[in-house]
Amino acid sequence: MQEIFSLCLTLAKLFFNQIAMKPPKAAKKPYPITFHKHTRTDEYYWLNDPKNPEVLDYLKKENRYADSVLKPTKELQKQLFVEMKSRIKEDDSSLPYKYDGYWYITKYKKGKEYPIYVRKKEELTAKEELLFDVNKMAKDYAYYDLKSVCVSPNNQLCSFAEDKISRRIYSISFKNLLSGEILKDKIENTTGGIVWANDNQTVFYTRKDKSLRPCQIYKHILGEDPKKDTLVYEEKDPTFSCFVCKSKSREYIFIGSSSTLTSEYQFLSADNPHGSWKMVQERTRGLEYSLEHYEDHFYTITNKDGAENFCLMKMPTSKPSMENWKMVIPHREDALLEDIEIYKDYLVLEERIQGLVKLRITSWDGKQDYVLPFGETTYTAAIGLNLEFDSQTLRYSYSSLTTPWSTIEYNFESKTHTVLKEQEILGGTFKKENYFTERVWVIARDGKKVPVSLVRHKDTKPNENTPFLLYGYGSYGAIVDAAFSSIRLSLLDRGFVYAIAHIRGSEYLGRHWYEDGKLLNKKNTFFDFIDVAKHFIDTKQTSPKHLYAMGGSAGGLLMGAVMNYAPELFNGILAAVPFVDVVSAHLHIPSRELNGASDPANCAKNTAGPLIVFIVVDFFLLIFLRFHLYPNSTFGVGSNGFFNKLHSANSIIDGWKFTRIVFFSTDGSGSSFVDVCHGIENSLRVSSRKFGSV
Repeated sequence: MQEIFSLCLTLAKLFFNQIAMKPPKAAKKPYPITFHKHTRTDEYYWLNDPKNPEVLDYLKKENRYADSVLKPTKELQKQLFVEMKSRIKEDDSSLPYKYDGYWYITKYKKGKEYPIYVRKKEELTAKEELLFDVNKMAKDYAYYDLKSVCVSPNNQLCSFAEDKISRRIYSISFKNLLSGEILKDKIENTTGGIVWANDNQTVFYTRKDKSLRPCQIYKHILGEDPKKDTLVYEEKDPTFSCFVCKSKSREYIFIGSSSTLTSEYQFLSADNPHGSWKMVQERTRGLEYSLEHYEDHFYTITNKDGAENFCLMKMPTSKPSMENWKMVIPHREDALLEDIEIYKDYLVLEERIQGLVKLRITSWDGKQDYVLPFGETTYTAAIGLNLEFDSQTLRYSYSSLTTPWSTIEYNFESKTHTVLKEQEILGGTFKKENYFTERVWVIARDGKKVPVSLVRHKDTKPNENTPFLLYGYGSYGAIVDAAFSSIRLSLLDRGFVYAIAHIRGSEYLGRHWYEDGKLLNKKNTFFDFIDVAKHFIDTKQTSPKHLYAMGGSAGGLLMGAVMNYAPELFNGILAAVPFVDVVSAHLHIPSRELNGASDPANCAKNTAGPLIVFIVVDFFLLIFLRFHLYPNSTFGVGSNGFFNKLHSANSIIDGWKFTRIVFFSTDGSGSSFVDVCHGIENSLRVSSRKFGSV
């Protein structure tokens, strides 16, 4: 079967003799960096400055070079774009959900880029009320993002947040839904999130510092000058960030503070927004907990008392400190507790066992305890939007590598499932039964079994000539689940096998899987990926001439490692905003993303700090300074917000011998390039808990 590369995998070896220009080369400008009495020189440090005209000029040169290298693929690019777009239903709408007497719907119209938010009172047959037509709001801006459409408790007012520069810094405004008037209140420099108190006049929101760390919670009263808003909480520890949210019961407002390893919550009655905040449990290093409310108790998913995979506990709202916590669902070594949904008669648990999500239904009277059945060998499922306590139905989402995303409603009484909405794949050619998916286990070099999810067209019979795309991430505990992507069909229909290596560094097999792939265990992440690649070569399901690797951000770190440890295994590598110059980049990463010994500048606070730093320096600098004939490679960075990745990428490619390298940027925050990559894997799941360090 003929191999055809998709847009982001079009590696220049296919057109080796068709280069129209020489690749640009970033200038070397020595910059000394000193910590722990050790000085190292970074010759590409200057690329961190997004306002430097030389940096922008260099990016333009890289883009021109990329255009030159990819010129022979112009027609293929157009073909793929039309093909991918043709599968997407443009005139689509969300599944309606009812809240406080109104049905809320998000619609998309053909030829329009942005959503339209509407609602209907009581019945779906009622007259439609327009909340926001984002297409009209965005028409005068090169970039526009609307988020946090949040209606007041009396259904008469609505907050919304706008970002017009692609920096994830939002201004909050308010609309009178009865008159259509936009109120004069406008709050700048926020995360965009907002919480209404029950008086319909008071709101709480979060502001960021210069490093974009959410660190301040403010209170605003409608009609008053936002410049005079009250600072109700400031998170002064730079390793923590904070947020504000409301309980499902709508009775309480929470302020949460969290770092990689530690959580802390305060609460306030939503009926008394000017009252005093009360502490649930003061932060204790290593103690993680979340918070939800039902009747006279708070419920928490926590790792208290060594619950590595987390357990569920509850506490009286009148006495919430840790000595009053009582066990509800004990810790299990074989089940990672990811999320819960509380009902009047039932408790739903989202657990992960052997990498697969299980939705477990238990009744408060203890008479029922069972798991919803899912028939496929690899898939993803998650608790959906369930706003009412007194309900007999559970909404959840489901997808697999061959099954489009579906929203399903389960009835507790009849024990029946109803598919409310399934992602529609246009074009008339997609049939689920034409594709084959499975999960296999690969033995890593240390004996650990690494799960891998695969999908291919049923007519593709893997052999040494089969094109094979292997995706990996393996950081922060983030889980890449086996989910559907209509874009990926363009690869599968051309004979590709697509595989996700669920390597250490994620929480796919539980918390220990993450712990065994971070900090001084980070090599396990890299070696797992390499050993998975070797497995498919050794079993003759592909070959080094046809094997490709892909990863973005921290997954780009993975790409940088594997292309040094085992460049001979891959014909091509795609690295999206790669995080590869770890030591220098750590000096720019906000403190909240660092964890003790992984922070090269601050880990001298413990006696092992300098030793660990030099292990890190030795490890990352030396593996990225090997000289090989490298695979065809594509690096992508953004021109707003990802400059440490641009700097990193140049550090990694200097002096290397590549068969061919394409290096290009985007005009915004890097999102268009990342979207292409995520469009192919389209399945990065983030649970309700915070993820940790690399």
